Amino acid sequence: MTGSAQPASARRCAVRITLTLDATDPARLAEFWAAALGYTDLGEVGVFFPLGSDDERDVLLVIQRVAEPRSPGKNRLHLDVHVDDLATEVARLEALGATLVTTEARCEHGHEWHVLADPEGNEFCVVKRPD
Repeated sequence: MTGSAQPASARRCAVRITLTLDATDPARLAEFWAAALGYTDLGEVGVFFPLGSDDERDVLLVIQRVAEPRSPGKNRLHLDVHVDDLATEVARLEALGATLVTTEARCEHGHEWHVLADPEGNEFCVVKRPD
């Protein structure tokens, strides 16, 4: 397509991914995830507690107040937190209120990880980057 403009259907608008996590105690969960990810609490907006970083390209995490507690069962969506030091990060997250779900690290495709649960039981993975 030399010298011609893209058709409107091919043009992409600015995109930012936002993940929304339901919580019965969103202030507590926002505090946990802000500390866990090094994000800034962007302030409560009604039932939403948005968290973000200084980089507009980063994923925005929004904690949303809901009345019902998390239902038992497997999460259909979860966060993977990639780190350089698995043991140190797992210990730090446990000190923030996370619970270790796996007793031994899992290994696959050069990655090593543990499954943890945040203070409301939402499972997430802490993944050591391959060397």
